[in-house]
Amino acid sequence: MYSAVCPGSFDPLHNGHVEVIARAANLFDEVIVAVASNSSKNPLFDQETRVAMAAETFSYLRGVTVRALPQGRLLTEFCKEVGATAVVKGLRGPQDFSYETSMATMNRHLTGLETIFLAADGRHSHLSSTLVKEVHSLGGAVSEFVPRAVHKRLSEQH
Repeated sequence: MYSAVCPGSFDPLHNGHVEVIARAANLFDEVIVAVASNSSKNPLFDQETRVAMAAETFSYLRGVTVRALPQGRLLTEFCKEVGATAVVKGLRGPQDFSYETSMATMNRHLTGLETIFLAADGRHSHLSSTLVKEVHSLGGAVSEFVPRAVHKRLSEQH
């Protein structure tokens, strides 16, 4: 059985994330969406809420589970714990590739863990959680960019 971890802060989860994770679910027997906390960021949603939104969003996909990535844990340790054979990362463009290549090389050096890159679908390559948060905070409509579970919680904030 081949399993992969799709890590991210997913604050908030957007349709670019959903598309990459759905494609990963077609490639692996099991996909674990690992929702991370990033202490250097000011989150819009707490980790528990982000886990709940992701679980609701991916409930239709066979073999996809959602877990919180404990703060202060290396991704490689988490992958070993859950038996993952790879990490899957979506790439929007050259900047993502440059950043993610360094991370992938370090993970492989530490434990031999491989990273699979999936290029973002053109319909979503402009999306980022930061951009979605900014548009939402300024009163812009973001419903076409986020799954229903996220839109519902964003709507509750206003």
